[in-house]
Parts: sequence; C-alpha cells; structure tokens
Amino acid sequence: MKKFIYGIARLTFNGVVIGWIEKGSFDWGGSKGEKVDVEAEQVPNTPVLTLVTKNGTLSPTFNLIQLDYKGLKQVAGGTLVGPEEAPTGWKAPADLVELRGESVLDFVSGQTWTASNTLLMSNLAGKLTLTEVSKMECQLYINAPEDGGAPYEINDTVEG
Repeated sequence: MKKFIYGIARLTFNGVVIGWIEKGSFDWGGSKGEKVDVEAEQVPNTPVLTLVTKNGTLSPTFNLIQLDYKGLKQVAGGTLVGPEEAPTGWKAPADLVELRGESVLDFVSGQTWTASNTLLMSNLAGKLTLTEVSKMECQLYINAPEDGGAPYEINDTVEG
C-alpha cells in the first residue's frame, strides 16, 4: 500500500496530455464539507446532533506554461491557424466554450487520480517579461458522473 501521494507525472484531458504545469501552481482547491448543528435549549454548550449536508469537493487549479498552439486550443477552445498537424497560430474562441471530459492525473508516487466528468476553464495570464512566461490559468470543475457513482477516484497507476 502506498502511503503518500506526491508529484505530477502527467495530466490528461479527454485522453490528450496537457503540457507542462508551472512548478508550485497545482492546488486541489474545492471546499470543505458542510454541516448543520442541531441545538437544544436544555444543552447550552454544545450541539446535540450534527447533520452532514454536503461532502467536501475538489476544484483543482493549475497554470499551464507550455503554450503551443494545439495546447491553447485544448484548454481554451478556439481554432488553429494553418494545418492541424503543424499550426502556425491560434485564434481565441468567439463563442462560449464548454470543454467537458475525463481528467486523469498520474502522480510520481505511483497512483492515478481520475475524474470522469470535468469541465475545464482557462484564461491567458501572467506577465510579459524576460524572467517569466505567459501561462493559461486553468481550473477543473468536477461534476457527478453521468452514470452515478464517485465523482473521482485514486488507484494504483496501471502502465500500458
């Protein structure tokens, strides 16, 4: 049994590897679970019951720093300029973009995180200097799978 999870080995969205992720930028995000305390007049110091109303959630954020044209289209939509196999540019989407699909994160420690129903949103960010690179700030929103079940899972990585 592996007792630690660490290091990003690879992140894919809809089966395509997303490029390099800026060091230190990946954050699980999300929110803690929610609850409601039930209180009684006869017990003034503490709740008599705590009801769980919502499980905790994840909403990972990360900065993509490898900005080739195909990668820009993958995380932001839009269109490529030139031939698909060797594009010479990228045009931002003119219409509302909804990029949905499976997200898979392989860890250096030998496990894989999978969320089958995610929404990927991103925006161009960063500073234009000689000491930094531009980036796409990305966020994954995890939705319930269409067939029900767990919103995400972590398993030992299966090579192949």
